Amino acid sequence: MSGNGHGYGEQAGEAAPELAQEAAPTTAPSVPAAFGLFSSDTKKNEDLKQMLESSKDSAKLDAMKRIVGMIAKGKNASELFPAVVKNVASKNIEIKKLVYVYLMRYAEEQQDLALLSISTFQRALKDPNQLIRASALRVLSSIRVPIIVPIMMLAIKEASSDLSPYVRKNAAHAIQKLYSLDPEQKEMLIEVIEKLLKDRSTLVAGSVVMAFEEVCPDRIDLIHKNYRKLCNLLVDVEEWGQVVIIHMLTRYARTQFVSPWKTDDDIVEEYNENNFYESDEEQKEKDRNVKKTYTMDPDHRLLLRNTKPLLQSRNAAVVMAVAQLYWHLAPKSEAGIVSKSLVRLLRSNREVQYIVLQNIATMSIQRKGMFEPYLKSFYVRSTDPTMIKTLKLEILTNLANEANISTLLREFQTYVKSQDKQFAAATIQAIGRCATNITEVTDTCLNGLVCLLSNRDETVVAESVVVIKKLLQTQPAHHGEIIKHMAKLLDNITVPVARASILWLIGEYCERVPKIAPDVLRKTAKSFTNEDDLVKLQILSLGAKLYLTNSKQTKLLTQYVLNLGKYDQSYDIRDRTRFIRQLIVPNEKSGALSKYAKKIFLAQKPAPLLESPFKDRDHFQLGTLSHTLNSRATGYLELSDWPDVAPDPAVRNVEVAESAKEWTAILGKTKKEKPTEKFYSESEEEEDESASTSATESESGSESEKEDKEEGSSDESSESSSSSEESSDSESDSKESIAKKASGAVKESNAGEIKRKAKGISKNRNTSSSSDTVSSSSEESSSDSKSVSDSRSDSDSGKSRSATSSKKEEKTAQDRKTPSKQDVFLLDLDDFHPVTTPVAVPTAAVLSPSLTADLEGLSLSGSSVIDQVTTQVFVPTKTHEMLHRMTGKGLSAHYHFSRQPDMFGDHMVSVQVTVTNTTDQKIENIHIGETKLPLGMRIHEFNPIECLEPGGSATVSMGIDFCDSTQTASFQLCTKDDHFNVNIQPPVGELLLPVTMSEKDFKKEQGMLTGMNETSATIAVAPQNSTSLVIIEKVVKAANLGVVPSGQDNIHRFAAKTVHSGSLMLVTVELKESSTAQLIINTEKTVIGSVLLRELKPVLSQG
Repeated sequence: MSGNGHGYGEQAGEAAPELAQEAAPTTAPSVPAAFGLFSSDTKKNEDLKQMLESSKDSAKLDAMKRIVGMIAKGKNASELFPAVVKNVASKNIEIKKLVYVYLMRYAEEQQDLALLSISTFQRALKDPNQLIRASALRVLSSIRVPIIVPIMMLAIKEASSDLSPYVRKNAAHAIQKLYSLDPEQKEMLIEVIEKLLKDRSTLVAGSVVMAFEEVCPDRIDLIHKNYRKLCNLLVDVEEWGQVVIIHMLTRYARTQFVSPWKTDDDIVEEYNENNFYESDEEQKEKDRNVKKTYTMDPDHRLLLRNTKPLLQSRNAAVVMAVAQLYWHLAPKSEAGIVSKSLVRLLRSNREVQYIVLQNIATMSIQRKGMFEPYLKSFYVRSTDPTMIKTLKLEILTNLANEANISTLLREFQTYVKSQDKQFAAATIQAIGRCATNITEVTDTCLNGLVCLLSNRDETVVAESVVVIKKLLQTQPAHHGEIIKHMAKLLDNITVPVARASILWLIGEYCERVPKIAPDVLRKTAKSFTNEDDLVKLQILSLGAKLYLTNSKQTKLLTQYVLNLGKYDQSYDIRDRTRFIRQLIVPNEKSGALSKYAKKIFLAQKPAPLLESPFKDRDHFQLGTLSHTLNSRATGYLELSDWPDVAPDPAVRNVEVAESAKEWTAILGKTKKEKPTEKFYSESEEEEDESASTSATESESGSESEKEDKEEGSSDESSESSSSSEESSDSESDSKESIAKKASGAVKESNAGEIKRKAKGISKNRNTSSSSDTVSSSSEESSSDSKSVSDSRSDSDSGKSRSATSSKKEEKTAQDRKTPSKQDVFLLDLDDFHPVTTPVAVPTAAVLSPSLTADLEGLSLSGSSVIDQVTTQVFVPTKTHEMLHRMTGKGLSAHYHFSRQPDMFGDHMVSVQVTVTNTTDQKIENIHIGETKLPLGMRIHEFNPIECLEPGGSATVSMGIDFCDSTQTASFQLCTKDDHFNVNIQPPVGELLLPVTMSEKDFKKEQGMLTGMNETSATIAVAPQNSTSLVIIEKVVKAANLGVVPSGQDNIHRFAAKTVHSGSLMLVTVELKESSTAQLIINTEKTVIGSVLLRELKPVLSQG
């Protein structure tokens, strides 16, 4: 696509003034800067709308290039959606591609408008250009509406068998979207994933593995046969795909291979510990086990060998993925090769550095040796942001040992002087960790931290106090002077944590500083009320400890502090005060605990462990979001533990003969090779074979070859320039022609299997074509849901249709190649072409080809049958509340659908509104105010009601064009003084007008609306609903349908057209045995058809 639509941005900028002048009205030469620098966006967009409605393809193409340029720059082009979507059926391939690029961006936002063109997207799935087919599938999967799930499912199945790897890749992408929309389709999607996993194209591999990870990550059995192929394809897959595949193979390998980390030494140690109590036989068995050395599985080695070159990838994500694979799967002696590549990534931008450093921090805790040679790479630079500095500091602390500690401490001294106070505080903590981990430098670090106590910066001093407190707990006997020094700092330090730490130290070691401790309590008692809660708690603890050790000097002082705490605002401090008073001051109420008060307060406390915050992160897979957050993220897949015994490696063996047969079948199978299972009866099978071979091979063989040549020459430029991927897959024109000839045979051989899979979605589809009526009747008779009489009548209608068509139309049908059974059955798109039904458009000769294509694309059926609108069979009396009297301040409004055609215009649905005044005062000037309607929707307002008397009511009529959708029409119902927001939402049955037609015409039209234009369901009918009169009454009550006379008692037919577009809606209710019925709806408007089916099912099943 980049080849065909190159330089959007440049062309958009250069062409803008010229195109604007060309499209501007000639009557306004006095406004030269209308589309210049200071023009508004609305005018620019009006200009683009004019160009999109132009009859010239060049203007449309330029407009689309400018619109795509706007999207690329991040501008909002959503208001152009109606104008762009009209060109979706353009014959110009370049315009079509750009329209699909636009639709992919906005289909999710403008779902209702995108649904109007759904039939065009279905046709595009058959387009000869691979880019159009792929784009149509992407747009279809971007419309996030549950109703079209069956359509998406069929489209994905067909695309997964496409000749183009680019289309198959997009089918894999669509799988994930469909699964998120409807998880119930999981089993059918797994079948498609299994099929795509066998694909040998590097273009498809990454996408299908991503779909596998989203839909069924636990189905490891699907990977067995494809494991070696994925390992070998890995180097040639695109970078995004490489990351996905590597992560998936990491999980796979942890379930299939034994651990390479269990060395012989470990086994010997276990043996020496346990063999004392074992018998001689057990010892001999152990001896044999000890002698067994670890040998790596060849498939395990294949994975490590094929991922190693990717450490040189330019993509940081790929390098990170390989690094985590080696960390989790490789022997410890080989894991070191990833360290150099990871250090190289530290030259990237700060976001990449952050993730890489987090993973290195986790690695460096367990295996310091991997990164020790690159110690200087982790030195902090002044330009680094705080998050990077902190991570580098973490790694340096992890790598510290006796050899490099002196270098690191000199480095840390510089970091402490940093202007970044958060980083300086982190450095002090790092010094404390080094002091606890390396005993040789504990004293040096402690002295250095004491020197920092005289620092001017309060944050540094406070952090130093906290760290010194932790260090002193390791050996307090030697550091009485430091405690005295810290007591002197209490007057100057204001940070609560630091003050609390000093008070805790003095209280804990009060016996070592007997003269200083009481004085500290005296000073803090003075400032007790102004201290932070944390400090107050430590003052109370200090008082309690001094009361127990030196009660002569501190008894009154402690009681004073306890009295202050008793009336403190914080309930924590009040609780602590009551607890301490009862514990240390003996009285009549005090229990047995007061005897042990001294042991409780002055117990020996263990020194705190200074550990890395990355210590516990290694249980998450490296490189994942969960590892980064140190919390399990949604969708995270855990790495399993190594199995004790490796599963059977034979599951990964692939028989070469099978794959060879498969390819020869695709390239050389003839139509005479039938599937072994008997799908038809013998007589029908013979008829079918003779008919198909004579009709399709002899009649259309030579012409199809001509067509292939013509297509090859006409589409050569667009096919070759549109996608580099197809050329990279080395599919030459000769191969394409062979594949095209063979595709009919392959599809026919798979027809039985496809029918079974699609049975639930596509029951009772008419497949009669102009060249093969015999195969049509045999296929219908094979369907178990049709009765014999119905299939006979349908085949008759097929014959009559083929007989009435002219020779010219027959030739056109042959040129287009008669669609195979599978095509008609699954995706009957060719029937959109008006071959068999004459189009009743009065101005057909005047219409331009592009406008005709537009009309075709919007699925406007032009059959003359549709114009025969009849009167409504039933007028519903059910009313819907539009405005409640409480909300409307005494004004209430109800509405119902009168089913009156053409009252306000061709496309309007008639709605009767009854307005009632429940107040005791007049309400004047009731009218419609501001409207808030979706794009395309219109309202014909009712005449204002001048005055409504108290208790009175009035009924008025209005028209609404709902655009064949069940979207809500929102508007304001206004009075003289107020306005109220109200909504009208139509049931789908009210969007129809009843049509009169004969049974023959009904079957004829139904035969043209098969494939994806048909929806059906089997329902359980209530016994009282099984009579003809009741069924007709219930159906026409639910939907505005006309009754079609039927020659069979068990089949009831109804016909209507949609109010807005005039598309036919054919409904068939066929009663079966055992109180069941089949409900079939045929229409181009597949969305409305699905909704109507859903609404009619409960109507017939309920009593």
